[in-house]
Amino acid sequence: MNIASEVHNASAPHVAIIGAGCSGITTAKRLAEYGISYHQFEMSDDVGGNWYFRNPNGRSAVYESLHIDTSTQRLQFEDFPAPADYPDFPHHTLIHDYFRAYVDEFGLRDRIEFNSEVTRAARDRDGWELTLSTGETRHYTDLVVANGHHWKPRLPDYPGEFAGDLIHSHAYVNPFDPVEIRGKRVIVVGMGNSAMDIASELSNRWMAETLSVSARRGVWVLPKYRNGVAADKVMAPPDLPKEVALEASRKLIRELVGEMSNYGLPDPDHEPLSAHPSVSADFLTRAGSGDIHMLPEISRLDGHTVHLADGSSVEADVIICATGYEMSFPFFTDTEADLHPDADHRYPLFKRMIKPGVDHLFYLGLAQSSPTIVNLAEQQSKLLARLLVGDYLLPDVAEQELIMKADEEAHLEQYYATPRHTIQIDFARYVVDLMKEIEAGEARAQRAG
Repeated sequence: MNIASEVHNASAPHVAIIGAGCSGITTAKRLAEYGISYHQFEMSDDVGGNWYFRNPNGRSAVYESLHIDTSTQRLQFEDFPAPADYPDFPHHTLIHDYFRAYVDEFGLRDRIEFNSEVTRAARDRDGWELTLSTGETRHYTDLVVANGHHWKPRLPDYPGEFAGDLIHSHAYVNPFDPVEIRGKRVIVVGMGNSAMDIASELSNRWMAETLSVSARRGVWVLPKYRNGVAADKVMAPPDLPKEVALEASRKLIRELVGEMSNYGLPDPDHEPLSAHPSVSADFLTRAGSGDIHMLPEISRLDGHTVHLADGSSVEADVIICATGYEMSFPFFTDTEADLHPDADHRYPLFKRMIKPGVDHLFYLGLAQSSPTIVNLAEQQSKLLARLLVGDYLLPDVAEQELIMKADEEAHLEQYYATPRHTIQIDFARYVVDLMKEIEAGEARAQRAG
């Protein structure tokens, strides 16, 4: 089905979309459905973004063994169900195939300008001027940023020098690429999903000589299944009061997994679900079997000696830092200070889409969404398209800021303070709230004529 017909005149919106990952392609589909003129730029040679294994643009964090930790039912787009034979937790190749099929089904591929990086996006009186990697400049009324936020690795700045190999998990492909792991003494830093996947993979006794995980605090490790059902299929419904849902979910998690110290892991200093969920089918078993050893936070490096926060030290050959990513918009110049995250990695947005007071700029998919980010922009694009055609009207800037502040407090109150949690949202509750805002904005538009 081809929906990519375009209606454009001098007074109508003419939109630029940066990126053709999951957020960019579903936004393009929505704009095409509404007959909104757009151009889409992708610096790589195919769609998929982060889910394009060995993406030639260097921005994919996918490693060879990766399976998504969101169930197929939760990640699929509303009007394009995943194939019936997809497993609960598909391999990354299936996710990429799904995105390719989505683009081809709706006739979007020919509208994407591949191998075209937006090197500069500058505000002007009438909208946005974009400079492409070809040197060409183009003008648009509106700009959609869908460049993702899992491509710029955040590496710890440890004092001292390490004589072995120190890499970020973003560079990890498999146990032999980019570093030969067999027989090595390995430390994985962090206890997020990538850290647990990689640590579990490398902890096989025929692989690393020793596999340790270093972390500044313990986390709750959640199973992928509950009673034989993918765990995210049985999440609390969004109409249940948040306090009630949290209390019930925390109780269930404690009953399912017990205390982390029972597995040889540090007990968390926070309640379950006070951090972005760390989900693993293998990590607890590996730790409980003695294949994964826990270490405190790294304090400094000296050759192959790794000094730890408790005063002890261990020897290591390889350190893999699964320490997260930074939001980055490299096409905005340094003079556009208000378009960059602050020093605490905060970037508040109205409905996680719009910076109050900055017109004609929209962020799609810029959130750490639980359980998934895959179809977040699909929901956000419903507001965007209505706004661009005039069916939805934003509140004034002062009200946007008040709503934004209240939303931030509501979404972040359960999480401990860390750069990892500055853009955290609960997907189901966010969508319910977003639909209410769309209704309110449509009523504002009608009142305004």
